[in-house]
Amino acid sequence: MDRISARATAALLGDLTEDGQPLHAALATRVRHLIGDGRLPVGVRLPPERELAAAAGLSRSTVTTAYGRLRAAGWTTARQGAGTWTALPAGARSGPWVPAPADDGVLDLAHAAPRAAPQVAAALAAAVDQLPRLLPGHGYSPAGLPELRARIADRFTERGLPTTPEQVLVTAGALHGVHVALQAVLRRGARLLVDAPTYPNALDAARAVGLRLLPVALDSARPQDWLERVERTLTEASPSGAYLVPDFHNPTGLLLDDAGRARLARALRRAGTVPVVDETLVELGLDAVPGTPLGALVDGVTVGSLSKAFWGGLRIGWVRADPTLVPSLAAALQTAHMSSPAVEQLAACALLEGAEASLPASRQRLRAQREVLLAELAAQLPDWQVDRPAGGLVLWCRLPSARSTRLVQEAGQRGLRLVAGPRFGTGHAFEDRLRLPYTGSPEVLRRAVRILVEADAAATARPRRAAVV
Repeated sequence: MDRISARATAALLGDLTEDGQPLHAALATRVRHLIGDGRLPVGVRLPPERELAAAAGLSRSTVTTAYGRLRAAGWTTARQGAGTWTALPAGARSGPWVPAPADDGVLDLAHAAPRAAPQVAAALAAAVDQLPRLLPGHGYSPAGLPELRARIADRFTERGLPTTPEQVLVTAGALHGVHVALQAVLRRGARLLVDAPTYPNALDAARAVGLRLLPVALDSARPQDWLERVERTLTEASPSGAYLVPDFHNPTGLLLDDAGRARLARALRRAGTVPVVDETLVELGLDAVPGTPLGALVDGVTVGSLSKAFWGGLRIGWVRADPTLVPSLAAALQTAHMSSPAVEQLAACALLEGAEASLPASRQRLRAQREVLLAELAAQLPDWQVDRPAGGLVLWCRLPSARSTRLVQEAGQRGLRLVAGPRFGTGHAFEDRLRLPYTGSPEVLRRAVRILVEADAAATARPRRAAVV
């Protein structure tokens, strides 16, 4: 769409009196939330002030004031004689989103980082035994050890995406792969379609290479709505690229079915949009098995990693691409990455070779931890809405009100590190959301929920402050 009607806008806004703010502030807040979570696409013309005022039952001065606040904050732009258009403010971010050093007594659920699988120690020991055969050489493998690239290629082929070792490049984890892919296949200033919400570090990577974000609202309970929005955005905005997580999406847990994958692939091909597909969580199906890899249906780049299935400390990831894209990916990779460590790559070979035998136990452990967290939340915080994801590592919780940031602050003061919902979007949306990983032991998860109960009570007891646009 290049414009939205006054009636449609009023329906999205809902009842502005619920926010407890002056109407002009509530209107501005609602509009920026709609833009931030992708329900109002970037680059859409908003209704004229008079029309929106009539449709929403507001005074024109209320709409004028709200539009002015949105323009001042960068959420809209005004074009002489053309109207008001939605935008995203440049805005400084809060800094890189990386795990903090371990602190005594602090529970860190800000990151979905499982402990090492039991096989990791044995794989590293086997790697040390294999190391002498590499020592006569210089030790550098810019694209990755040939045997590791072959094993990764075999894994793709087994899953239905025929791949040769030459199509695989080894990276320092999945995030490094995402950054390399975005840098290699998209030009600075290009448009990148992203889900809202999505993985925060991918958003930061896109900003770092100068891409313009086009958020599309994603609700795991209504994947068809998301597909319709993606199709519309691809048709009307023609983004050069798309960052997608079809397998146990972070943070919503959505698993896109085969029909949805085929529909998405058709839309991407029609638009000429290059997908960067993040498969970091593809091996963590707890109640369902992922379908055909999206890379088998549409040309693009697929990113993977050992971090979630085995251990983040290995820092081994990869990109898989069609042959035409491999040279540009290799060039982007080698500008800042001479080679991945040899020992870790040898360990990755051993882990991938034994994956079918070792992963079922990891999945079973995660299922048990997921059930503990779900049960504790249902018993202790029954007014929270929490769905059971079919896989992955996290729950995406809907809070009864917009209090995520306050809740995270209160939890931090009590020894529980979390990340607020808005970090998973492009703006200030998702204040009514909280991501909770179930990567900790049952004891840790029960303790975390006890702290959450106290923090939530403290957060809701605070006077509500009007949002500032």
